[in-house]
Amino acid sequence: MSSNKVIGIDIGGSHITAGMVSLEDYQLDKSTVVRKAVHSQGDAMTIIQEWKEAISSVPGYDAADVKIGIAMPGPFNYPEGISFIKDQGKYQSLYELHVKNMLADALGIRVDQIHFENDAACFLQGEVASGAARSVNSAIGLTLGTGLGSSRYHGDFAQDAALWCSPFRGVIVEDYVSTRWFVKAYNEKTGKTIREVRELTKKKENQAIAKEIFREFGKNLADFLKIFIEKENPEVIVIGGNITKAGKLFIPVVQEELAKSNLSTPIRISELGESAALIGAASSWNQHRKSH
Repeated sequence: MSSNKVIGIDIGGSHITAGMVSLEDYQLDKSTVVRKAVHSQGDAMTIIQEWKEAISSVPGYDAADVKIGIAMPGPFNYPEGISFIKDQGKYQSLYELHVKNMLADALGIRVDQIHFENDAACFLQGEVASGAARSVNSAIGLTLGTGLGSSRYHGDFAQDAALWCSPFRGVIVEDYVSTRWFVKAYNEKTGKTIREVRELTKKKENQAIAKEIFREFGKNLADFLKIFIEKENPEVIVIGGNITKAGKLFIPVVQEELAKSNLSTPIRISELGESAALIGAASSWNQHRKSH
């Protein structure tokens, strides 16, 4: 395996995605991508085995000299590879286990052939490396979906900003800028229920109410972004996650609201989509080289 190639991995709540990334141009080789379902509520050995099967089946995988970068949700001790995820309906059985050691054993490789990094940080790092934030010196990233991911970049490797639980309007900000807010807002306005944001945009009968709900969402997001922008002073804001598929319904509202506070930071939709975290995780190996 070439020393300039790293397997980038994204660990999701119900799947693992892995693929070969070139560290020369930070491109993911799409022909090598493997995506497998994971029983994240299963026992620890089942989870590790499913990860192992996905990783070892990436074309070009060679245990002798493989380098692996993994985008992993928190809470997690990334340098040591110990999971502290609990009460999230996923990976409970890995709680307080040395996941990095277990995975290295399963793959038959050394522990130092694996890097774990925060998934929100990897999303932004990928966009900085070869996506919507390439060639900037500072950026903030948001992923909008079932939860809120937030990250910051200031010229080094991106970091998790962990703002999902920030106080906001008497609760936490995630209550206002995630799928559950849409579910609640739709129910309050119509008395009916939806499970996913796309039901708002796909069903004809929801089009009028969707416009109103997305406008409100845009205002919520702008209020949160004002705080984040003032703290970080980024050159650009990169937004990803499933909710951005309806970006045209709320991004103009966000820009309009930010402008009222004389904030004109450009907002860019993720260019890399699901590849961002894989590229970001793999690029941690270049970062590692610089710091040693």
